[in-house]
Amino acid sequence: MKKISFLLSLTLALVSLGLNAQSKTASISFNETSFNFGEMQESGGLQIHKFEFTNTGGEALIIQNVSTSCGCTTPEWTKEPVKPGQKGFVSAAYNPVGRPGSFEKYITVQSNAEPSIVKLTINGNVAPKPLSVEDQYKFAFGPVRMDMNHLSFGTVYKGQLQVKQVKVINTSAQPQSLKFENIPAHISVKVTPATLAPNQKGIVEVSYISSKKDDWGFIIDRMDIYVNGKTENTFKLVVSANLEEDFTKISADEKAKAPNISFAQNTFDFGKLKKGESASFEYSFTNTGKSNLLIRKVTAACGCTAVITSADMIPAGKTGTIKTTFNSAGKSGQQNKTITVLTNSPENPKVILWVRGEVIE
Repeated sequence: MKKISFLLSLTLALVSLGLNAQSKTASISFNETSFNFGEMQESGGLQIHKFEFTNTGGEALIIQNVSTSCGCTTPEWTKEPVKPGQKGFVSAAYNPVGRPGSFEKYITVQSNAEPSIVKLTINGNVAPKPLSVEDQYKFAFGPVRMDMNHLSFGTVYKGQLQVKQVKVINTSAQPQSLKFENIPAHISVKVTPATLAPNQKGIVEVSYISSKKDDWGFIIDRMDIYVNGKTENTFKLVVSANLEEDFTKISADEKAKAPNISFAQNTFDFGKLKKGESASFEYSFTNTGKSNLLIRKVTAACGCTAVITSADMIPAGKTGTIKTTFNSAGKSGQQNKTITVLTNSPENPKVILWVRGEVIE
């Protein structure tokens, strides 16, 4: 009986020691670990939620750090030690400006508690703010605004006509006439209406007539904008297109009879070059096709690289060259320049040549 009593006393003592040891550890207990803001307005400003916690342990609780999964969430927290039984907080402020749509963000809380890391979650949906005139028409030309100042037509096949539109608005209290000058022959512009009443919206219709452009590859045109007969250096509408031949519709027989360009090598490595010196190289190519190869255009990526083509037309089975000269003036360090070769070869309508090396002092 005494032995049983002794064992029971020993067990109770060990349990008591365990409880005392446990009570000396800080413990963080949040009322909630996730919060849904629901629907919020982008123009509603900063949204804040406070996560409250209680130290359910027996030692002072210290929050050592709070970090977030993005800069759009700014945390605050109780900086002083939280005594056992007392409460503290971790707040998360979410900025919805410029962030329309649903979101889910995480807040990581690190403390001296067990466990030492707790993750909190905030989520919700941001309703986009109504677009202002400035949002919709970002580019101002005096009192007239446009929704774009660069009209990109992308790839345009030779012989193709493409039409795109630019939206305009008169933001003034006076009528404003809109006119374009220095329009190239392959572009036509129609303004509707030509004179915009106060606060009236209109359309600038731009047509790209590729058959009238005697060129290939990437083309940029800049047209002057006149508002009520006046213009400034910045009043420009930029139009760009990449003119290519449409090889998608040729037959297998036509492809078999077509020309083809094949380079012996497409990289010129000049090694090391002292600044101010030049290096030249001739890329050799062969027309391995069955009809005349046309070199339509050869362009270097920068003015430091000059190119000369031996001939614009290479018969089947014949060879040609493209001579390049790299001028290292004003350059330093590793150099990677390109030369673009455009041809009438369905297999290789565009070939990229490389000029590489190092410019040293």
